[in-house]
Amino acid sequence: MMDKSNKMISIAEKYGTPTYVYDADMITEHYLAFEKNLTIPHLICYAVKANSNIAVLQLLAKLGSGFDIVSKGELERCLHAGVDAQKIVYSGVAKSFDEIESALRAGIACFNVESLPELERIQQVAKSLNLMAPVALRVNPDVNVKTHPYIATGLKEHKFGIALEHITAIIQRLDAYSNIKLKGLACHIGSQLNELAPYQAALQRLLDLAKTVELEFIDLGGGMGITYENESPMNIQSFCSMLNEALHDKNIKLILEPGRCIVGPAGVLLTKVEYIKEQNGKRFAIVDAGMNDLARPSLYDAWHDITPLQKREGPTHNYEVVGPVCESSDVLGKNRKLAIQAGDILAIKDAGAYGQSMSSNYNSRPKCCEILLIDGKEHEVRRRETISDLFQHEKLL
Repeated sequence: MMDKSNKMISIAEKYGTPTYVYDADMITEHYLAFEKNLTIPHLICYAVKANSNIAVLQLLAKLGSGFDIVSKGELERCLHAGVDAQKIVYSGVAKSFDEIESALRAGIACFNVESLPELERIQQVAKSLNLMAPVALRVNPDVNVKTHPYIATGLKEHKFGIALEHITAIIQRLDAYSNIKLKGLACHIGSQLNELAPYQAALQRLLDLAKTVELEFIDLGGGMGITYENESPMNIQSFCSMLNEALHDKNIKLILEPGRCIVGPAGVLLTKVEYIKEQNGKRFAIVDAGMNDLARPSLYDAWHDITPLQKREGPTHNYEVVGPVCESSDVLGKNRKLAIQAGDILAIKDAGAYGQSMSSNYNSRPKCCEILLIDGKEHEVRRRETISDLFQHEKLL
């Protein structure tokens, strides 16, 4: 746990459940692991999609972080949090005219361009504004990785990036775009990765392409994995050593886009057991958090450790930990050995990434509040939604 059980119980009692709790010290430690181990010119661009709470963004901005965004909403979140626009890179496959214009006016560091039509659109918008658009071409390096197929992003059949065999031709025609400035090459091969070899292969393909053109940086993306169940996490020191060795004599800046490995282990989702139900030889712990609060288990069949905060004497039983949502897939944990009773508080661990940021109001359930612990003191950085919040943008006929 990121803090003692009694602290988490007191937060649950004060703010209710379900509630996300993040530890600022852990977020800081995980960010600085990159900064301390990278000796080459670099910029760490935190992937906002992992956890977009503006207090988390503000914390990272104060540490000197850059930011990787994929929407106008994420751009505005960063700017509201006091982020320097010159430290923002803009990824994503479907940038609209409005999003491109907003990013250009803000003065972002770079667009990671995913296709030739997108490059042409950026040129069109930049020319209309009489601005130069800094871009990196996102390469699809066709590197296979060991991860869930839904979060692999670097194979030929995926929607992301420009096919490796097309990059050179696009580079050669860049002079035709008067308002485009090529700054770098980028890639992103997948998420929840724990091996160095795929990154080494992707980096080498970018470096081979870089020999043909003058670049300021190479963006190797993110995806460094953490331990949810029994996976080996990415060794950040070894990862950084590999990058230092590969790039120390290349006179080129490195950009990385970590998200999960910075915030994932720093967050828990607190939830209350509403009912214990026995049926057909199975035990169900029915809790007040559901797939609307934490989608990963239902979406990816992902594992999150579930820990009771009250210590109960007596035997443990196998439980299906399920939520209140009217879907059979609303299961937060299968076959968990727990000693619990109704009213107990459970901590769903490693929920700092892709938890609240992927949450929804399905079944008209309000989104939960978020707490940031700084030096052990809790700060409410998102209030719990009310029922009236759910339909404040709707109108009766």
